[in-house]
Amino acid sequence: MDKLLLIKLLIDFGLVILIWLVQLVIYPSFMYYGKSNLIRWHKIYMTRIPFVVMPLMTIQLGLSAYLFYNDITFFNSINIGIISLIWLHTFIKAVPLHSQISLDQNATVAASKLFRMNRVRTLLWTVLFVYNIVVVCVIDSLFVNKW
Repeated sequence: MDKLLLIKLLIDFGLVILIWLVQLVIYPSFMYYGKSNLIRWHKIYMTRIPFVVMPLMTIQLGLSAYLFYNDITFFNSINIGIISLIWLHTFIKAVPLHSQISLDQNATVAASKLFRMNRVRTLLWTVLFVYNIVVVCVIDSLFVNKW
């Protein structure tokens, strides 16, 4: 297996673990805070979480774009397409809801919407990881590294 593909799979795996942690633990915990504590904690959370999420997402996008532009295939097209959907969903749906919480614009309602909306990102990152495992481990071996 190419080292670049291995690094990409490790990044994909890290993001799948992270998104499931967010979906099963972090976002549901927002429902247990009172409004003032939710807003206070959320501001702290939003200063810390980007240091974990953004490097992983940026590396994932960069590696996927590199692989796509160096070998435009159906498999790479699907990969970059799913990642594009994740980025769009993140910045069109999740970021505004986080802003609403931090700015106390119906913070508890926004937290509930964030939890429900995040199911889409959880599904997309899970599908992406499983897809890439199948491509790299199964299909790649059939087509002699033509990923």
